Amino acid sequence: IQTSNAIQSPTTSADILTALDEVLIGRKDANPDSSYVASLYHKGINKILEKVGEEATEAIIAAKDINIANDTPYEAVADDTAVKDLVYEIADVWFHTMVTLAWFNIPSWAVTNELARRFGLSGIDEKAARQIP
Repeated sequence: IQTSNAIQSPTTSADILTALDEVLIGRKDANPDSSYVASLYHKGINKILEKVGEEATEAIIAAKDINIANDTPYEAVADDTAVKDLVYEIADVWFHTMVTLAWFNIPSWAVTNELARRFGLSGIDEKAARQIP
């Protein structure tokens, strides 16, 4: 959140998403030379979607580089370079999908509400409920 030329650091995960929503919406009409996000908006939705795909590909590659048992707790591997790379790349994916949402004026809470709705549902049952006979 911008306050008197200083960015206040959010304190929770929900705060960071809300703060990022505000920044992303604020950059939609900004000069393309003023920020990376403003330049993406200026280039249009196809460029934004291209970045989502590029970042998703980089996340897949980063995940394939991890050689750690899948039941190892994060705290035990948090300093592993490959794990750090994956976290970094997933952050890029999340960021660029949030840019996409902001392009369409969709706040991040719409996605978190959808995740909350699905919580506790069987993935198989949820998918079957979406299918049209």
